[in-house]
Amino acid sequence: MRTQLADFIKDTPAGREADAILRNCVHCGFCSATCPTYQLLGDELDGPRGRIYLIKQVLEGKTATAKTQSHLDRCLTCRSCETTCPSGVQYGRLLDIGREAVHAQVGRGAVSSLMRAALRAVIPHRARFTALLRLGQSLRWLLPPTLKRKVPARATSGAWPSSTHARTMLVLEGCAQPALSPNTNAAAARVLDRLGITLLRAPSAGCCGAVSQHLDAHDEALHYMRHNIDAWWPFIEKGTEAIIMTASGCATMVADYGHLLARDAAYAEKAARVSALMKDISEVIAAEKPNLLKLLAHAALNPQSSILDPASSILAFHPPCSLQHGLKMKGRVETLLTDLGFKLAPVADSHLCCGSAGTYAILQPELSQRLLKNKMAALQAGQPAAIITANIGCQSHLQTATGLPVTHWIEALDARLA
Repeated sequence: MRTQLADFIKDTPAGREADAILRNCVHCGFCSATCPTYQLLGDELDGPRGRIYLIKQVLEGKTATAKTQSHLDRCLTCRSCETTCPSGVQYGRLLDIGREAVHAQVGRGAVSSLMRAALRAVIPHRARFTALLRLGQSLRWLLPPTLKRKVPARATSGAWPSSTHARTMLVLEGCAQPALSPNTNAAAARVLDRLGITLLRAPSAGCCGAVSQHLDAHDEALHYMRHNIDAWWPFIEKGTEAIIMTASGCATMVADYGHLLARDAAYAEKAARVSALMKDISEVIAAEKPNLLKLLAHAALNPQSSILDPASSILAFHPPCSLQHGLKMKGRVETLLTDLGFKLAPVADSHLCCGSAGTYAILQPELSQRLLKNKMAALQAGQPAAIITANIGCQSHLQTATGLPVTHWIEALDARLA
């Protein structure tokens, strides 16, 4: 795609990056076939190719409008188009640049600005988010059914292992996950403990920065990234093997630290190191599969009565967009779970988004609910005993639409090993 960027962005780092991305696009339209919003709305401007044209026009000097912003806002940033694209167009990065440029021209109304500011003021801050969630949970019995479904019951956590091993890895606790699903990281710690690995927590680490990044607050996102790097660095210097993510959305963000901080003289080298050390929990489990199979063989001699027991239950796995499109790990967790003895139900259109997409379910509720309805129909078609996934946002979103248990898959593995 030929470009002629306007002076306001032409010679900037963002402009050079956008120009390179745009030039890779060959207008083929393959991306439209796998775009969730294009499938729902049937509008070219609500698909990747149309949005790329809109961004190109703005970066070339055409005045952005509220309609331009609306089409970009309706994008889930699921990056399914990146998986489909034969030219390797980095659509997610282009969208971030385009949204920021459009926001600079158009701004937002008072209500939209207030809602986005509130999300940024609450979700990335673990203490604030937990306090508000606990308040909602204490009043849950008073809420009407439609709201009650959106406030999850309080979850409990199993014990964190007390033993120590020579091998150590770090885990990102995150901002929302400790309150919504405290057992996820504890389950990961127990599984790794059985494999001779100590999972450590950096107390001062916090939000990965994804909420701010996707709400156009890029400088704020960089602040969260630097903060986490500072929190992790002493552990890295002591030789920790990896930085583990149990939320694939956070993993996708941390994988980009090296790129997003590449021009920061004080953090570029450290950020690249952090991104290199980052691993989704599935990557660690896959590397330890031979040892796990031995443990599972022993566990099979003492079967537990559990819906998460692969010997007796069929599970439906929902692969988050961040896992299959952001981290480029399409099908890898399903293969791993099958190899470990889990029975997985077939799920149609597993490449499509569930509608969670970070804050999308709050900012675009109508589209989000349509996507959720389609996803739940696909997940429940095989009559599973439970649904497992790999990202807290998807987990919480899916749970609002089903009576089946929805958990992280590492919890299912932990239950099987118990």
